[in-house]
Amino acid sequence: MSEEHTPAGNGVTPSAAVTPAARNAGRGGAWPVLALLLALAALVFSAYQWYQDRSSDNILRRELAQRLANMEEQNKDAGARVLQAMAALREAEVKVGVLEAKLAESQNQQVALEALYQELSRNRDEWAFADIEQSVLLASQQLQIAANVRTALIGLENVEARLQRMDQPRYSVLRRALARDIERLKALPLVDVYGTGARLDDAIAAIDRLPLAMDARARPDAAVAAPAPVAEPAWERVVREAWRELRQLVRVQSAGVQDAALLAPDQAFFLRENLKLRLLGARIALLSRDGRSYQGDLQAALSALERHFDKRDSTVMATAAALRKLQSAQVQIDLPDLQDTLEALRKLRLPRAKGAA
Repeated sequence: MSEEHTPAGNGVTPSAAVTPAARNAGRGGAWPVLALLLALAALVFSAYQWYQDRSSDNILRRELAQRLANMEEQNKDAGARVLQAMAALREAEVKVGVLEAKLAESQNQQVALEALYQELSRNRDEWAFADIEQSVLLASQQLQIAANVRTALIGLENVEARLQRMDQPRYSVLRRALARDIERLKALPLVDVYGTGARLDDAIAAIDRLPLAMDARARPDAAVAAPAPVAEPAWERVVREAWRELRQLVRVQSAGVQDAALLAPDQAFFLRENLKLRLLGARIALLSRDGRSYQGDLQAALSALERHFDKRDSTVMATAAALRKLQSAQVQIDLPDLQDTLEALRKLRLPRAKGAA
């Protein structure tokens, strides 16, 4: 009926004419397909996402397992290092204990040294004064007992140098007294004790080689040969030869030394020993500065030498000349005492003794 009522003049075919309902029906059939596609896409995406998540989870698990293994290895290394550190710490504690003990010992030694230094500082001046006093006393003994001017002068000069280095005003009086005594010792004439003693030793050594006067022989005169007679009987020649031989049996001649004493061999030995003793006595007198004994022993030795020994011998003449030269040597000198210096030391010692008491 509808076809009958459709106007013929529109020119539209029945298939071409689509109503809105048909269009809506067509649109409604496409939505399920689209929804299905979207669902499939979502499913595929979910499956892909699940696969990716699973792969990532596996990777994370493997990394976590690897990291756990590394951490366990590191924990083991850390434990070993902790053990080593603990051992080193115990060793360090032992060393620290030893060092602390040594430090305590060093501190104790330092305290002892400081106490000793303070004691030395307090007593240094006392010791210096005692040393100076001892040096002055030794110089005085050398001067008065041994008459050794050189040694005494050296000792006083050393004391003066030490006082100069100390440079303390309270020693000014002592320094002035020392200066006066040093000047007095320097003004004394020089006594060559060692040179004179050496010459006396040479003279003593030459005594055994000196010839005695009784052993001297006169110089033989040149015999004047008498001319033999041209013609001489045989009996006269025999008588003359016999007389010549007879004259040779006894021979008297001058020894050239007046008043030469004849000595037995043992007496000659004691003569030489007595001469040596005289020279030794002169040497002892030289060391003790005894001028009278020195001159007396040398004069006695020179007299014995000129009386009993051959004065024509060169050795005897040289020994006699040496003894005469030794007689002119100055032996005895007036030695000054060190009374000023000793008195200054005594005055310095009195306040110290009172302070110590």
